[in-house]
Amino acid sequence: MAINDGRWFSSLSPSLRHDILRSARVRRYADGERICARGEPPEHWIACAKGAVRISSISMSGREISLTYVEPGIWFGDTALLDGERRTHDAHAHGDTTILQIARADFQKVLEQHEELYQALLRLHARRLRLLYGLVEDLNTLPLRARLAKQLLHLARSYGMPDPWDGQDIRIGLQLAQEELAQLLGASRQRVNQELKAMEREGAIRVEPAGLVVCDRRILRRIGDGAP
Repeated sequence: MAINDGRWFSSLSPSLRHDILRSARVRRYADGERICARGEPPEHWIACAKGAVRISSISMSGREISLTYVEPGIWFGDTALLDGERRTHDAHAHGDTTILQIARADFQKVLEQHEELYQALLRLHARRLRLLYGLVEDLNTLPLRARLAKQLLHLARSYGMPDPWDGQDIRIGLQLAQEELAQLLGASRQRVNQELKAMEREGAIRVEPAGLVVCDRRILRRIGDGAP
């Protein structure tokens, strides 16, 4: 199961993992169904077990903007449970999605019974901060071409599967429209489309109606490092 294989969860003691899973309830959502909404009081700690969870916000113009996609094995929603404030973003299923959710009372009970969880949550939050700072740095220092290459490598690691026609290629299983990919990068769909076509000409990727295929990760890593 993706939960057990997650880097953070697998680092916990067996007894803590057991009590977390014992408290969890399995929920399944169809594509686009709302999991939780901005402004709601925090009721659950959540983990993505299958599929993906799209985290989004609403711009000043009223447009929905996708901020990130939570992959299988990743936990979220604990910040609001810890500080008692309302949720800051919307969460929707992206594709058929399965989550685990732990009610607030059970989350508090596990915290009380396992002091280890406090330290583990600190590590989890520290990792999120590092990722956030890295994204902000990339946004301010790297051109779109490099940011796109790094995003594609991340998607290949998180959602990659061997291409049935060529075992050397990696098909990105997460179905993203170019508009959604552009939102993740803070760019226009037109500019992202231009960069994707350029990477396809270079042999780094293949753009297909069913999605994106990574053909040469070495080229993407070179582009992500800022090479022209």
